[in-house]
Amino acid sequence: MIKAVRGTRDLLPPETALWNFVEAAVRDVFRAYNFHEVRTPIFESTELFSRSVGEETDIVSKEMYTWEDRSRAESERGQSLTLRPENTAGVVRAYIEHKLWDRGLNKLYYIGPQFRRERPQKGRYRQFYQIGAEVIGPPSAGSESPARDAEVLELLATLLDRLGIKNWNLELNSVGCPNDRAVYNEALRKALEPVVGQMDADCQRRAVTNPLRVFDCKVPADQPIIDKLPRISEYLDEPCRQHFQQVQEILNAVGVRFSLSDRLVRGLDYYTRTAFEFTHGALGAQNAILGGGRYDGLSESLGGPPAPGIGFAIGEDRLVLALKESAEAVQRKPDVYIAPLGAGMDREAARLAREMRRHDVVVELGDESFRLKKSLETASKIGARFALIVGENEVKSASFALKNLETGEQVSVPRAELAQKIQSSH
Repeated sequence: MIKAVRGTRDLLPPETALWNFVEAAVRDVFRAYNFHEVRTPIFESTELFSRSVGEETDIVSKEMYTWEDRSRAESERGQSLTLRPENTAGVVRAYIEHKLWDRGLNKLYYIGPQFRRERPQKGRYRQFYQIGAEVIGPPSAGSESPARDAEVLELLATLLDRLGIKNWNLELNSVGCPNDRAVYNEALRKALEPVVGQMDADCQRRAVTNPLRVFDCKVPADQPIIDKLPRISEYLDEPCRQHFQQVQEILNAVGVRFSLSDRLVRGLDYYTRTAFEFTHGALGAQNAILGGGRYDGLSESLGGPPAPGIGFAIGEDRLVLALKESAEAVQRKPDVYIAPLGAGMDREAARLAREMRRHDVVVELGDESFRLKKSLETASKIGARFALIVGENEVKSASFALKNLETGEQVSVPRAELAQKIQSSH
């Protein structure tokens, strides 16, 4: 038997109803904040990710699904392509390619699959889904403003509240501007030199290639060492310090609670200034629902003009996991099960179903070969609220027996009033 590849899975009802509920709420919130959808290809040139995400990140060095596209000429090498491991780079590539700076400030969102070859665990898959947004544009459009950072964070607080996720925590940090981060990285290297040999092998590698990533280390034995390392808040230059302070002031003004976390860094090279994560206790040790931050130099690194930006990505798989207990509640079950009784009644039942579906009534059809008992049992099993009995006498009189499956009450309803009767009982 062929099964789904390890690290992937099928999304099945009723869980898909929860996914649709989440995505509908997301679209509603984005609409209120004047964001517009963008859809980029699921694979891009490998160079896009190596230049933007960073050669030394785990994503590029270990986790990408990369292949050489076959060239038509045997003597030529094909282009190296990669399934997207994240979507910010693709959106910025589209921003540059289509000269979106002509539109001023761009507020874009996406929903779709990403791919990473990492060890599957609770809420993490090799094909996973992200909901993300990017605010990007020329500096003249206000893209550098701390107000943009605060608006994105307030949007996320609104979204989590709308979805019914309670007790979330927003962790906030500034990872500095390029100049002060270079000074900080040097300070980190010096602080790590005498102790790095005592750390996990992955942390030792990070200490050499990208010292800031040491703060991502989750090995318990390394935490006392990490706790004593210098903090980036001590190295912020004045413009970065003021930017971060203004973000906090706006969040306080709009009532979005947060906590400062000196150890919070983002795993990708393109982040600058504001970095953030929303966490939730229902997800266990790996409790981050979403993360993001500012990436003011990414456009230039990809050959584009200056285009400061800020964005985030929500792990939709983990967001749905946090809402798992809501799965049954958000699935819309059939309003009515139509039970045709006797030869030729399938045709009449289909006509009735078509009429009611035009009024947004959710209908499930039975079969004329079923006895009434079996039809009623099936209607109850699928969670229908009503059973509608369609027999020869009902068709002739244009009045049908409608049975409420919760109360057991049965009434005769004229054909023209069926849809209204069913809808009014919600």
